[in-house]
Order: sequence, then structure tokens, then C-alpha cells
Amino acid sequence: MIKILIADDHAVVRSGLKQIVATATDITVVDEAVSGADVLSKLRSREVQLLMLDMTMPGISGVDLIRRVHGEYPEMPILILSIHNEAQVVSRALRAGAAGYVTKDSDPEVLLAAIRKLADGGRFIDPKLVDAVVFERHSSDVPPHEILSDREFEVLRALASGRSINDIADTFSLSAKTISTHKRRLMQKLGLSNNAELIRYSIRHGLAAH
Repeated sequence: MIKILIADDHAVVRSGLKQIVATATDITVVDEAVSGADVLSKLRSREVQLLMLDMTMPGISGVDLIRRVHGEYPEMPILILSIHNEAQVVSRALRAGAAGYVTKDSDPEVLLAAIRKLADGGRFIDPKLVDAVVFERHSSDVPPHEILSDREFEVLRALASGRSINDIADTFSLSAKTISTHKRRLMQKLGLSNNAELIRYSIRHGLAAH
């Protein structure tokens, strides 16, 4: 039996995932988590063989959380289940330690296949994302945002979606001053001088968060 922990801050999503898992006889949900800190706490108290993780939750999230979990539990596969389908986001998640990536609009069969493949020691990328990720990875024309740190990249995507500094700070459990510093640094690295240029750059490269 494959014991999984579902981590997503939306109750409706967790309920739907549990219903999908309930159709399989070889997979069971042993617990749920609603934040990054909750994930780390549950992993320390429960026997979990696979973590199904949303990329955007309160507190520690995204690449930072993947790194934390992978660092503490290197043998446990992490399957990302996200609304984000941009090649850059997928690649960063995989580089951070995720073993699989599936979008939330995937068929239930795809999700179950991903769980089984990861539990068996393999890797899995949503079939709809494979071409984009492969071509992005082998492109010789590396976009400027590749030099951004993971946190700067996440802040860029959040800003591009129209979110305020304070809102982003709350999401990442950081101070507004820290987020402002990340913004200043990323704009320097990308050669951007104002918010309008930041929005245009993000749209051109398909980076705006949903």
C-alpha cells in the first residue's frame, strides 16, 4: 500500500484528491497538510511514502519547501500537483528535488499513474508538459530570468499577477521590506526600471502567476 500525504491549502482540492485515491486499491491517504509548516510537522509524525504537494501554500512554499522536504527525506518522492504549467516553474521544482509534476486539470488516471511510478522509484512529468520542459531545458537562448534566485523568481511571478508587496509578504511569511529588496534585486538583474516594464517582461515570457 502506497501511503501518501496530501498537502494543499484548499479543502475542496484535498477532498477531490482523496476521492480519486479512493478508487485505487493500492494507494491510501494517511494525512493532510494545509501549509508548509504543517507538511514538515506531519512528515515527522506519520509514516509517509509519498508527498503530493501544491506549489503555493501559506508560509514556506514552492521551491523552498521542496528543498526542505527533499533535504530531510531524500528517499521520499515528492509529486507536485499545481495549477502552474509554465516550463520554468516545472524545471525549478524538479531541480529542487521533486520527482514528478502533474497539473491540477489532469485526468485522474494520469495522477494515479504518477503516484505509482514515483512510488516505484521512477520520475513522472505530466504528458502535456513534457515537450515544453524538454525544449526549455535544451534551449541555447537562456532568458534573463534564469539568473534569478528561486525566491526572486517567485516574487517576479507574484508581482506580474498584480499582487501587492504586502500580499506577497503575507504569502511567504516574510516582511514587506524583504519582498521589496527581492523586487529591487530582480529588477536590477533583468534591467527593468518600473512596474510597467516588469509586467511586459512577464507577459512576454509567460511568467505571470495564475
